[in-house]
Amino acid sequence: MNKMRRTKKERQQLLSTTIKENPFITDEELAEKFQVSVQTIRLDRLELSIPELRERIKNVAEKRYEDEVRSLPLEEVIGEIIDIELDQSAISIFDVKEEHVFKRNKIARGHHVFAQANSLAVAVINDELALTAKANIQFKRSVKQNERVIAKARVLKIDKEHGRTFVEVNSSVNNELVFTGEFEMYRSKNQ
Repeated sequence: MNKMRRTKKERQQLLSTTIKENPFITDEELAEKFQVSVQTIRLDRLELSIPELRERIKNVAEKRYEDEVRSLPLEEVIGEIIDIELDQSAISIFDVKEEHVFKRNKIARGHHVFAQANSLAVAVINDELALTAKANIQFKRSVKQNERVIAKARVLKIDKEHGRTFVEVNSSVNNELVFTGEFEMYRSKNQ
């Protein structure tokens, strides 16, 4: 069966829709999906005035979350927060680069993956004071250079009497679980 090639206009409409549906998608993934070169995707984005992924996410994060994260400055969060509802849930992304991996095998140092999850558990708390009291973590598989880790935090329980919040964080690469953690967070009791 011979597949008809899409027109440029059709491809650009689908591209725009795809990016709206999945803001995490990279130019490389889009190129593969539409069977065109990465350069074609970049030109399409340029024509459609869709900024590159990192810039897009940074703009959204700066506008939406600067005033919302109370427990630590946004620049102290490891990864980029792309969605947050205080005392409920949060999502961040972390691109593993050369400086995050061991030189010999290109595997991410575990403390970077942990730091993304831990800082997200801190950021989701609606309190100016939030500290990790205890963490039960498990690394499910190694994360490699150039992979994108998506961490999702969910508040399980808030115990105001004891000043504790329990947060679950699951981190994935391409929908494959790579890290999971349950964090017991200390918060001030007057919140």
